[in-house]
Amino acid sequence: MNPQSSRRDFIKTTGTAAALAAGAQLYATAPARAAGANDKLRIAFIGPGGRGFGAHVKTLAQIKNEGAHIELCAVAEVYSEQLDKVADFIQKENGNAPAKYVDYREMLAKEDIDAVCIGTPDHWHALQIIDCLKAGKHVYCEKPMTKTVEESLQVVDAWRSSGKVMQVGVQSTSLPVWNQVRALLQEGKLGKVLQFQTEYFRNSNMGQWRYYKLEKQMTPKTVDWKRWLGVEEGLAEEMPFDRAVYAQWRRFWPFGSGMFTDLFVHRTTSMLKATGLRFPARVVGAGGIYLEYDGRDVPDVATVVADYREGVQGLINATMCNQESRITQCIRGHHGSFVFGNGEQFDSFQFIPERPQVTGDSSLKEEQILVDTPPLNKVSTTYLHFKNWLDAMQANDPQACNNTPELGAAAIAAVILGARSYREDRVFYFDAETGNISDGNGDWAKNWEAHSQARKPAQHIPGWKAGDKGSTLVEPEYMKLAGPWINGQPPQQG
Repeated sequence: MNPQSSRRDFIKTTGTAAALAAGAQLYATAPARAAGANDKLRIAFIGPGGRGFGAHVKTLAQIKNEGAHIELCAVAEVYSEQLDKVADFIQKENGNAPAKYVDYREMLAKEDIDAVCIGTPDHWHALQIIDCLKAGKHVYCEKPMTKTVEESLQVVDAWRSSGKVMQVGVQSTSLPVWNQVRALLQEGKLGKVLQFQTEYFRNSNMGQWRYYKLEKQMTPKTVDWKRWLGVEEGLAEEMPFDRAVYAQWRRFWPFGSGMFTDLFVHRTTSMLKATGLRFPARVVGAGGIYLEYDGRDVPDVATVVADYREGVQGLINATMCNQESRITQCIRGHHGSFVFGNGEQFDSFQFIPERPQVTGDSSLKEEQILVDTPPLNKVSTTYLHFKNWLDAMQANDPQACNNTPELGAAAIAAVILGARSYREDRVFYFDAETGNISDGNGDWAKNWEAHSQARKPAQHIPGWKAGDKGSTLVEPEYMKLAGPWINGQPPQQG
């Protein structure tokens, strides 16, 4: 099976625009309730499959059993076997029988809901997020936030207009290490920040994402296939039912983007949180399917290079066919580097200074910087992320989430434009002010060359507080001899 990438852009599709308008009309009749500090937060689930069940439902059921004032009240799922499985679990764990639906829009219209968790395939995220926000619900959406960059900007607009709390499911953003790193960077610990490097390597004997099992009970009778595809909404074209596409959709472009959105978005979001950077200005991607010839669309080796207007480069690299020789995650500056190692949970990270001949500071020594780490042997990062979401809803503070849609959209821009660059053999420019995406035209290099010719000062990450620290060069005496000779005459010496 090799589905063609014929998915229409929902933002520009008349069918989807009509669906959104119809949704707004439908939700106008939904029950309205003003939740007070002592009211239960009623939480529903859309598409609780592997991640949605294993992380969303089970984590919130645990938090509920620990005494949280929440209720897992409804489930919408197109696979009847999974719908019953999730509902039965909630009843067994929490003692209530949640309402069951196939169409999430019917659930939004009929149920008394405060918040919704979305765990559907990527191609549904944007439409479901916007529907939920328009219906006045808080949202937790599994990463990636959306399938396209354009959709991510639509989600940010809808979120800002709604006043609701929304958390994007990159759980590592709830670790305090990234706030600690950002403060150190802004204070000039590394001098001018130049580059971040991150990774997500995996390996298997069967090919990535094929470990999602195909089951005999997955049939057109138990799976509402046309609804899962989103044919009427313009999200995918109709195609014959295929268990592999349904269960292993991350391998196929119409529904996901392989490692770009399933894995790269994790590490990229963490690095953006650490540096304070947001949207990239220039993105290029490379790679290919070099081993996993199993009918997939997405590459098994890939690299994304994202350049930022603040004069920082992001390098995101991985293969799905080798795991034991991973590159090191780090952030590099003119006066030193932070080295994190691999993974996302760190008790400490390393500061490696540059030579004193560069820094002018012989007191700088290599050091291990300790991290105020939560007790991750007792709770997971997913648990921390959901607690953060619940706290933000209780406070009714959309900015209190550790991964807001603004951060989610910035990460999407880097990884999705990297995927598009790989597929389309193009370099992409992104204008954060207008949201416009364009092909590369050579201006990026020309602008930096002009910056150098004009001897302009270095640019910095957001929140920079260190003045020129680690951001200037020593001018050798002999550089006074530089300059063009005009009419055979040497340049005027200063």
